[in-house]
Amino acid sequence: MSEKYPEECSEQETHVCGGCCCGAGENEEPEKGENEAGKLESEEFEFEEPAEAGPEGSESENQEKITVTTSMDLQGTHFLYTQATEKSLKTLDYDYKRCNGCGICVEICPTKALELGPVHEIATGLDAPAVMMDLEKCTFCRMCSNLCPVHAISFEAVGEVPDEKQYPKYDTYVNINEKCLPCALCEGACPQDAIEVEFTFPKKEEIAPFKEGAEGEIEIDTDKCNFCGICARFCDAFILLEREPTPENPVPFEQILVDTDKCDYCVLCQDICPEEAIKVKGERPCEAPKVEGKVKVDELKCTQCARCKAVCPYEAVDLQKPMEGKLSLIELNLKECDPQGCRGCFNVCPSELWYVPTDPEDPRKIAFAEDFCMYCGACVKACHLAAIKIERTDVHHTEIPDTPWATQWKDAIESLKTGVRKGVDRAVFRETETLKAQKFMGIEFPCTDEETLAAVQAKINSLMPALKSAKVRKLWETDSPENAAAAVKKKIES
Repeated sequence: MSEKYPEECSEQETHVCGGCCCGAGENEEPEKGENEAGKLESEEFEFEEPAEAGPEGSESENQEKITVTTSMDLQGTHFLYTQATEKSLKTLDYDYKRCNGCGICVEICPTKALELGPVHEIATGLDAPAVMMDLEKCTFCRMCSNLCPVHAISFEAVGEVPDEKQYPKYDTYVNINEKCLPCALCEGACPQDAIEVEFTFPKKEEIAPFKEGAEGEIEIDTDKCNFCGICARFCDAFILLEREPTPENPVPFEQILVDTDKCDYCVLCQDICPEEAIKVKGERPCEAPKVEGKVKVDELKCTQCARCKAVCPYEAVDLQKPMEGKLSLIELNLKECDPQGCRGCFNVCPSELWYVPTDPEDPRKIAFAEDFCMYCGACVKACHLAAIKIERTDVHHTEIPDTPWATQWKDAIESLKTGVRKGVDRAVFRETETLKAQKFMGIEFPCTDEETLAAVQAKINSLMPALKSAKVRKLWETDSPENAAAAVKKKIES
């Protein structure tokens, strides 16, 4: 089996399949047409697949024909690209609203089936897909889906297709370890709403109903409080004030208050506070419950930005990003940067790590919190000033199995660091005739008729007074051609 993709097969011709069609990319797709329902479909396209070779290795004359049909459909914000044969059905689902225009899929595509759109315009308000596909070139190799850092492209296949484990993908994870209480910080800090915290311990009213007329004292030590929110989840007397997380301070809460009209000084909040930040003088009606719950992470929404890890006070988050590297600004190109008017880099960043310094002594127009960067490179594509630079040093990915298409995957993953994509070698050697050098015979320039040139210049000179007259020009613009011509003639004669 060839190390290269099967897309090397020429279009609109019979292809004798030796097994490559179940590998990295299926058969080439035919030309697209449009059916009555508005769905783009290709013409049917047949391939021949040989029967299994005999003991001597000879191919059987009986060959199975495979018809490949490709189509594209639009459902809401999803572009659905499909490739169907008698043996399999493959679908690429591209959600253009989730796509941030990082361009990784375009850069790694071995057949150049993807094209990046105007990312800066999209980042600043244009409602359009950042990536478009040429269905005739796509081989459904699943590189774009497996290496999309924001999960904007998904791949599904049914039928006779290789197991998905034969294709590498990012080795990323966000694991909540045994140190988790849990609390509400990670859920509020996540910019992608990928974390959901479910508390399972009972609320105060369930185990100790409110006691009217109770007296006592309650105090919160703000130096100890880390805004974990457990007390607010337990008792309605606590009010946790939310704030908009920023790259400089990703904590989603800014203050905690006590509504004394709802507090009966039961002391239970003091018992469950993990930081011993609450002091209560009162009567304890029962034993405080143990803080318990579950933290769920939506893998499709999570981009491993590490904000949850940054706000967790108990080191309960184990995390690995898809890529490592360095984010930097090119100062020379920042002269015309307008972060208030443009904000392209702000809008495309899934980690929301860009900000404008508020310190009047800070000379920077724009800044970023690199700890949250996943090095997707969307900000680079969105900046029309070419003022942002990403250098990737490592790509965390699963093992690349020894398959006929392994070479292309290794090259694609390596290109994320080097920026050089070798792709499929389609070069064809052809002998060409070398032309012999010929003697330069010189060029004969056309002659100039001085008499005619002088006559033309005189005519132009006679028109100049009329052309310089504001009254004639206004007449020319507002009146009929006849009246304008008469005015010009009168001006020339005078």
